[in-house]
Amino acid sequence: MKSILFFTEDIDFKLKEKGKIRQWIADAIKGEGFKRVGELSFILCSDAYLLEINKEYLNHDTYTDIVTFDSSEDEDTIAGDIFISVERIRENAQKFKVDERDELHRVIIHGVMHLCGYPDKKPADKAKMTAKEDEYLGKRNF
Repeated sequence: MKSILFFTEDIDFKLKEKGKIRQWIADAIKGEGFKRVGELSFILCSDAYLLEINKEYLNHDTYTDIVTFDSSEDEDTIAGDIFISVERIRENAQKFKVDERDELHRVIIHGVMHLCGYPDKKPADKAKMTAKEDEYLGKRNF
């Protein structure tokens, strides 16, 4: 495991259990058949910050909970930047009546699964992505 890093941008947020989350992410990546974790950065931010990323890089003028950028150079190594809106996580947790921590972990593993090659635009792909999220959420031991 090279490095799984967590940052915050323009918000005050403390991620709990970073070591356990790192191990969980690394185990999921290995579970998907990848040999290595390259540099993987999670940037926890505000809605406004992520909206600007969405507009600038993807030409989407919409709020979202996550934007994932793949920077992998080798097919057996996962690397990238995953931007997550903490505000959107909180709102979605209320909307779906789930714990904020669980929603955050679902979005984290969602981004990781994108880097592992899972798309989610078509209904069948979305169903497979949700199944993968559920699988790895079920494997958390913390």
